[in-house]
Amino acid sequence: MTLRAVTLGEIERIFVVLDRLSISREAVVIPLRPVHPGTVRRLPNGKLEIQVESEVPFGDWLPELERMILRELQPPA
Repeated sequence: MTLRAVTLGEIERIFVVLDRLSISREAVVIPLRPVHPGTVRRLPNGKLEIQVESEVPFGDWLPELERMILRELQPPA
């Protein structure tokens, strides 16, 4: 099932992940158009951009989102 738009339901579930990681909701940007593959990247302003995965079921993708956020927050080697 392809995700066609990021709704409040998906955003609220992303907020649960952010809360668990103690990341402020103000520190992220979540575009409303999902993409494949879903990504997390740091923007020039320091915020994290979370691009939601469109092809993998959202619930299956959430654990990967958490791993991607943690990788992005790691200091450069």
